[in-house]
Amino acid sequence: MNIFRLLGDLSHLLAILLLLHRIWKTRSCDGISGKSQLLFALVFSTRYLDIFTNFVSVYNTALKIVFLASSFATVYLMFVKFKATYDRSRDSFWMVCLLLPTALLALLVNHEFSMMEILWTFSIYLESVAILPQLFMVSKTSEDESLVSHYLFILGSYKAFYLLNWVYRFYNEGYSDLIAIFAGIVQTGLCFSVGCHFTLQFASARLFGTAPAPAAATLEQLDATLQKQPDVEVLAADTKPVGTSQFPVRVVTDAPAPL
Repeated sequence: MNIFRLLGDLSHLLAILLLLHRIWKTRSCDGISGKSQLLFALVFSTRYLDIFTNFVSVYNTALKIVFLASSFATVYLMFVKFKATYDRSRDSFWMVCLLLPTALLALLVNHEFSMMEILWTFSIYLESVAILPQLFMVSKTSEDESLVSHYLFILGSYKAFYLLNWVYRFYNEGYSDLIAIFAGIVQTGLCFSVGCHFTLQFASARLFGTAPAPAAATLEQLDATLQKQPDVEVLAADTKPVGTSQFPVRVVTDAPAPL
């Protein structure tokens, strides 16, 4: 194992732990696509079916277990424990648009026409586009979610390091895998493009004081809050004239204290 693969694995693990920490700390999964997390869980499930039949190393087996456990833990937090905070209306990307093409491509383009190899190839193709529901979701809101952009950027770094790993192995071991390289380029490009966009947007807001417009839901909540506030001045219904004045007395509920 070379340094590029190690950095890639650590970046991947960091991205997953960052997402889990954000969900657990805020007790909310707002801004996170549950569909992307379901797709990632499917990716790991189909890729690591050989976890008990093909032993490579302790490191390799440990990573497989960690990725499987963390992906299903994320799905559990989003759809069970904190499901009330999951915004299904914004997470509206059709997963079938990703599942069917990648499954068909795995059947047509693979290294060997066997069940395990097709499932592994399917996981490679699906992982390259599994982030699309998350990208689609963040494009529908103007809210500044810097942590999600950091997650996307680190996730892109994971595949970027793996691309360097394949280059290193090609020149030093003569090994190449065009399927994994092609899928890695696609995933890296998607994550970096959106991650850089939101990072630059966040930096611009900090430097120039510009902030994205509040979302419609936020405006509706503010309007509902204002409507619930009591009037500052209330006209007494049973007031009587005081002295020679023929006008009703106006009672102010929260008048300032006299100086």
